[in-house]
Amino acid sequence: MSRSWDVFCRVIDNYGDAAVCWRLARQLAAEHGARVRLWIDALDALHALFPEVVRDREAQSVAGVDIRHWSAASDIGLPADIAVDAFGGGLPDAYVAAMARRDPPSLWIVLEYLSAELWVVGHHGLPSPHPRLPIARHFFFPGVVPGTGGVLKEASLEPRRDAFQRDRGRQAAFWRDLGFAPPDQGSIAVSLFGYENPAVAELMHVWALSPRQVVAAVPRSSLRPQASAFFGVADPDDGSTLRRGSLEARWVPFLPQPRYDELLWACDWNFVRGEDSFVRAQWALRPFVWHIYPQQERAHRVKLEAFLEIYCEGLEPPTEAALRALWHGWNDPAAPAGLMRAAWESLNGHQDRLRQHARGWAATLALPGDLAANLAHFCEERLK
Repeated sequence: MSRSWDVFCRVIDNYGDAAVCWRLARQLAAEHGARVRLWIDALDALHALFPEVVRDREAQSVAGVDIRHWSAASDIGLPADIAVDAFGGGLPDAYVAAMARRDPPSLWIVLEYLSAELWVVGHHGLPSPHPRLPIARHFFFPGVVPGTGGVLKEASLEPRRDAFQRDRGRQAAFWRDLGFAPPDQGSIAVSLFGYENPAVAELMHVWALSPRQVVAAVPRSSLRPQASAFFGVADPDDGSTLRRGSLEARWVPFLPQPRYDELLWACDWNFVRGEDSFVRAQWALRPFVWHIYPQQERAHRVKLEAFLEIYCEGLEPPTEAALRALWHGWNDPAAPAGLMRAAWESLNGHQDRLRQHARGWAATLALPGDLAANLAHFCEERLK
C-alpha cells in the first residue's frame, strides 16, 4: 500500500539535518512508493544540497518529493499516515491534535540522531504515550549494529560508487570539473570538511613536511577559515590552490550531495563531520576521521568512543592505537601537541590495510539493513 508521509525538518546543525531528511524523503518516494511531503524551515540549506530546489518557493515538487517551506504560518492541512519528527524538533500542536483525531491515528515517528552507544538497541522502536492526547510517539534510532534502524543507503549507491572508483577517467574528469588537475600518482588525496577546529594547523603542518605530496580538497565549511589562516590568506576564492612544502590545498565550493559523494570516492582519506557526511564517508570505502558535533560537558566524547570501539575491531593494536590518537587529536582541543603528527606518520605506512578495513566495515555497516527500508517496514507493521 502506498502510504502518505510528512517529514518535518528544523535545520539546527548546519546542513546535516536537512541532508538526512532530504535523503530519507527521496528514498521513501523512489524506493518505497511513498507520497512524501518534506516540511523544512530552511530552503537555502536544501538548495545548497540539491540545487534543483528553488530557494523562495513555498511549494514545489523535486525528485518525487513534495517540498513545503515550513513556518509558523504554514497551513499544513490534513495529517499524513506517518509523520516523521526529525531529531525531535517537534510537530505543530494543531497537526498533532489532527493526527490523534484520525481513525486510525497517524503514526508519529521521532527520528533520533545516529549513535553507536550500547543502550540504543534497547530503546530503538519504543513507544511513549502523549501526556494529553490518545497518540504515542515511536522513537526510531539510526545505528551501526543489528537491532537498530541502520543508516541510509539508497539502492543505487554501491553501483555508482564502484563504477566511479574503477574508472580513473571519471575521477580525472571530476577534478577537472572542479578546476584542478588530477592528483599525481603517488600523492595522498584528502578531503577536509569539518567544524571550527584548532587542530587543523597541526595537521596541515604535518602534511607540509610529508615525504609524499598531500593534496587536500577543502570545501566550504566553518573549518575553512582556519585552514586558510595556515597559509596566511583570509578567504581564498573557490578554485584557488595554495602550496606549502609537500602540501597542496585546493579550495573547493560547497558541493551538492551527489558531487560530495564523488569527492569522498576520489580521495584516499576523508575528514568529515556531523552525521550525513560521516555516514557517506563510511560507504566510500576509504579511511576517514570523524569530527563529531561538540556538546556541552563533553557528552559527544562518549558517542565518539562508542563508535571507535566498534569500528576499530579487527585492527592490529599499533594501527588501532594510532587511529584512535588521530581521532582524539582531531576532536579534543586540549590534546597534547604532536599527537596528530605521530599518529598520521604511523598510519601512513598502513594505507592498504586501512582501506581493506574500511571495505570490511562497510559490509558490517550493511548488516542492520537500510534505514529507509527499516523505517518503512516498521511503520507498515504498526499500520496494518
